[in-house]
Amino acid sequence: MYSFFKNNIFSISLGTTLSKFAGFLRQIFIAALFGVGFAYDAYNYAYIIPGFLIIIIGGINGPLHNAVVAVLTPLEENRARQVLQNISLRIILLLLIISILIFFNAELIINLIGPNLDKETQLIAARQLKILSPCIPLSGFNGLSYGALNSKNKFFTSSISPIIVSIVTIVFISIYWFFNLKNQIFNNLFYSELLPLATLAGTFIQTIIQIYETHKIGLIKFRFNLKKNFLEENRIFNLIIPASFSSGLGQINVYVDMFFTSSFKGGASGLSYGNFLIQAPLGILSNALILPLLPQFSKLINKKNNQELNKILISSIEYCLLASFLMAGFFICFNDLLVDLVFRRGAFNAQSAIIVKEILIAYALGIPAYLFRDLLIRIYYSIEATSLPFKLSLYGIVLNFIFDWILIGAPIQNSRNLLPYNLGVVGLVLASGIVNLIICIILSIRLKIFIKPLPHIILLRKTIFIIIACIFSIIISQNILNFYNLNFNEFIKFFEIIFGSTIYFSSYFFLTKFLNVNKLEPELLKKFLK
Repeated sequence: MYSFFKNNIFSISLGTTLSKFAGFLRQIFIAALFGVGFAYDAYNYAYIIPGFLIIIIGGINGPLHNAVVAVLTPLEENRARQVLQNISLRIILLLLIISILIFFNAELIINLIGPNLDKETQLIAARQLKILSPCIPLSGFNGLSYGALNSKNKFFTSSISPIIVSIVTIVFISIYWFFNLKNQIFNNLFYSELLPLATLAGTFIQTIIQIYETHKIGLIKFRFNLKKNFLEENRIFNLIIPASFSSGLGQINVYVDMFFTSSFKGGASGLSYGNFLIQAPLGILSNALILPLLPQFSKLINKKNNQELNKILISSIEYCLLASFLMAGFFICFNDLLVDLVFRRGAFNAQSAIIVKEILIAYALGIPAYLFRDLLIRIYYSIEATSLPFKLSLYGIVLNFIFDWILIGAPIQNSRNLLPYNLGVVGLVLASGIVNLIICIILSIRLKIFIKPLPHIILLRKTIFIIIACIFSIIISQNILNFYNLNFNEFIKFFEIIFGSTIYFSSYFFLTKFLNVNKLEPELLKKFLK
């Protein structure tokens, strides 16, 4: 059993790390070629619906993947193969119909998602959406095959699979640059369609590999028996439908933000770059802090030990606040250096950098509320009280729309703004943070219905002290690193961020210790890292 977990964790970790690194390089190449420009703006709109379906249907740990793993794992090979083939054919046919409808209604869809985009960007986005539409049925099969492979303890292929789209995109951009250097006439050919073509090619290659891998373990024989309906097929659909609906609520907020973002040139590109820098470390932090706690919560809930549960929850909240403000301060302190070091080359010019830096600061301000909300929602699911988080997700969509509208000046169609200010894309990011904060407050107050009340006054006092420590750490780091210059080479910038991070983290650690809001001991940290 130990060997099983050891080998599988290694495979998953290796595949995921390689995929993340390739995705990082892909984003650097995209920034260098497209910057904050019309082609990448258009791609972000064209990818909204295919991306949603790819994540929900074709994504690893998505509803389809999890349902297939849960249902196929206990089945013997022959029955598992028949169930997988039948469910694959039905889902792919359904997705094929959806992709055809999207292909022939691309212009209408883009007009609904981005009504304020200029006509040229809308036309480009519509062409890109048509190119991306075949990704939908292909990704459906990929999601099914990921689940099939994992049900047979084959984890590496599914973990590393996202690397393919990243590599193909890098290759496409490199070939474009090569031919553009040879012949300037090539400059405008395929420029707008480069990213969707690369995404389609990468997805197609993924599908070929997945067909081969699934066939190799005996779960595809290309013989179908649709007349025979297996009970397991109904179980898979029963698992997929509610999970897809819940996952879709989060995506609706993306639609709302993109609807308003269409009023700002380069807004979609800026959001994509800023979100990219935030999401990777935020995902790691969320998993590191929250996932290990869930088994403890479940055990204590089963034992009805609310007193111990409340004690662990309070400690978890304190660590969550401590870590999230540490990360928020880091992005605020080093936003110039991070954006310049990662993106500042090629088409990503000084103006692009200014847009992304402002958006990155706005994202950073929302990190504590995002992580705290994530923790509280996991608690509610642990105690099987899912009604309130679900309702708040619905209310959150309405609140997000209202705050988006207010923070960009309350615009009225064919009229002037009702309010005298307009925070632009930054306002849209701040709106999400405000909505998350409101949801956090409601979830934490209502938690007393299920377990002991939280000591809100004590937690608020500690939060204020943590914010003070964060602000002073930023001031100390920026005063020491006040010699930063855009013209420094990459090596000096990299050294600066290492040196500056050391100063910032050390200052934060000792200040939070001094203010008595940090229970983390150096020995405990060493043990955790080990």
